[in-house]
Amino acid sequence: MGIRVLLGRESRNVPLLRRVETVAALSAEEREALLRVPMSVRDLPPRTDILCEGERPETCCVVLSGYAIRYKIGAEGDRHIIAFHVPGDIPDLQSLHLAVMDHTLASLTGMTAGLIAHRDLHDLNLRYPRLAGALWRLTLVDAAVFREWIVNLGHRDALSRTAHFLCEMHTRLASVGLGNGDAIELPISQTDLADALGVSAVHMNRTLQELRARKLIESNGRMIMARDWSALAALGEFDPAYLHITPHERADPA
Repeated sequence: MGIRVLLGRESRNVPLLRRVETVAALSAEEREALLRVPMSVRDLPPRTDILCEGERPETCCVVLSGYAIRYKIGAEGDRHIIAFHVPGDIPDLQSLHLAVMDHTLASLTGMTAGLIAHRDLHDLNLRYPRLAGALWRLTLVDAAVFREWIVNLGHRDALSRTAHFLCEMHTRLASVGLGNGDAIELPISQTDLADALGVSAVHMNRTLQELRARKLIESNGRMIMARDWSALAALGEFDPAYLHITPHERADPA
């Protein structure tokens, strides 16, 4: 795994800024401060544990490219995916204040991870209270997504769960500029989806076939297109309010 350090203006392309600006409007000074946070960058192969349950991290991980997952292992060794993370997300931001990891964070695809030392984030929060508020808001959004996932798993059938999940991922990717009209890149296997949505891999396959048969989605390799967004959202009872994406005018970094 290669490790390199990004400092200052070299880091302007890091998706972290774009993710933070989905929940808060930042001043030019705050953007610059966020871009100048020192970051060690690691290139990870697919399905590599980044932080394991029980560890005590001293950094927070930013997904710069690729996809990450959070998961737990059940008593019988079965894996339960509890979250997917896209570029710009900080999956372990709670480790700033919760010392011990209570789940495992891993790359799902080939992934570039940015590691920011806790001490640098604490310093950033002290110097820029509005940035501290924005980062806190991201952790609250995480909690809102978990609540919605509880409803999705406990209330909806497999077809509706899958429709809801696809609408969520489309909305999250589009919010950070990674959507392509009605299509998104979703390099997630049927086994991964099954582990997240609480069904067997065979049932997951049948569910996706049913969505295609209803002409709600179309897939081509890693790309999934919503052919009828309104019908897909209605089937999944999807309301994006829980994602708390705040529209505002985003200015490019100076």
